[in-house]
Amino acid sequence: MGAAVFFGCAGIAFGPALALVLLTVAAEPLRVIILVAGAFFWLVSLLLASLIWFISVHLSDQGNARLQYGLLIFGAAVSVLLQEAFRFAYFKLLKKADEGLATISEDGRSPISLKQMAYVSGLSFGIISGVFSVINILADSIGPGIVGIHGDSPYYFITSAFLTMAVVLLHTFWGVIFFDACERRRYWCLGLVVISHLVTSGLTFLNPWYVASLVPIYIITFCMGIWAFFTAGGSFHNILKCLSCKQEDDSRVMMYSALQVPFED
Repeated sequence: MGAAVFFGCAGIAFGPALALVLLTVAAEPLRVIILVAGAFFWLVSLLLASLIWFISVHLSDQGNARLQYGLLIFGAAVSVLLQEAFRFAYFKLLKKADEGLATISEDGRSPISLKQMAYVSGLSFGIISGVFSVINILADSIGPGIVGIHGDSPYYFITSAFLTMAVVLLHTFWGVIFFDACERRRYWCLGLVVISHLVTSGLTFLNPWYVASLVPIYIITFCMGIWAFFTAGGSFHNILKCLSCKQEDDSRVMMYSALQVPFED
């Protein structure tokens, strides 16, 4: 039973992310590098947030339960702000790298677009965030023990898995929107990304009232997904074209020759 819960929850939490990595990232070495580097940036932000929370706890009255709960909320808010700050730092780094790649390329163009970098970096933030948020829960799901035997909710593991999946997707969407906002200097979009991240993090404090936290988070995920889709250049026409599985007929035949006549002096 424990193994079934473990693999089931792991599949729910990381199944979509694994599919995205295998289908869109794994075949491109440059995207793999961006994925790994993005995870490192998120880890550094987590380290700094943990240090701030650790210091604040030890400098406060540890016997005051209400104060410690407030410091936990403070630590979560600081973590969100640091994550977005490091997302911006990663954007600046990738922007410089993109200019360098364009300089050394033969045709003067970068082999990867900014939108692709935004998608991969957001996916890397989401995967590493999901791993750190659910890894201990998955370890406990193996057993021994039965969830809910003392009157607690028996849906703890599965709701944690769905919450992790939402966070992974949200980071992917936030990455696309954030990079586009930085590129076009749309500061209100940056503000909405940060606010939605803070709201999502704050909703998790409503647990174990899972309906009050999970439903709004998935509403935010759906809205951010639509926003990211159109930001990346998507349209309703593309959706209908994909669902219909029809290819546009092109009667034009174009012939190219690789032979070039050398110039005569």
